[in-house]
Amino acid sequence: QVQLVESGGGLVQPGGSLRLSCAASGRSFNSYTMGWFRQAPGKEREFVAARGWSAGTIIYADSVKGRFTISRDNAKNTVYLQMNSLKPEDTAVYYCAAGKVPWYRSSANGYDYWGQGTQVTVSS
Repeated sequence: QVQLVESGGGLVQPGGSLRLSCAASGRSFNSYTMGWFRQAPGKEREFVAARGWSAGTIIYADSVKGRFTISRDNAKNTVYLQMNSLKPEDTAVYYCAAGKVPWYRSSANGYDYWGQGTQVTVSS
């Protein structure tokens, strides 16, 4: 069992930055692929980024590539999402997820554990 708690959301102007954190509790954090997803009002949940346990195992959605960076600190059982050059279309509830899935999978299938979500609003 893994519990996930996100933090770091808020209101930011276009072009600004935010860093989301996801603290995990439970066993075997290192064995899980960690992902970030988001859901805007009236839209389906979409993949943002994922990272396996090692440094080279990272994948991003095309819409955030070059602006967002996913990282994880296995010693702290925490995964981060650094979001730069934010756009109004990035506005959504952001969810952290954990699953024993291939790190290159860009869908929610197989992610067994989800956080409660944190709101990110990009607006002037």
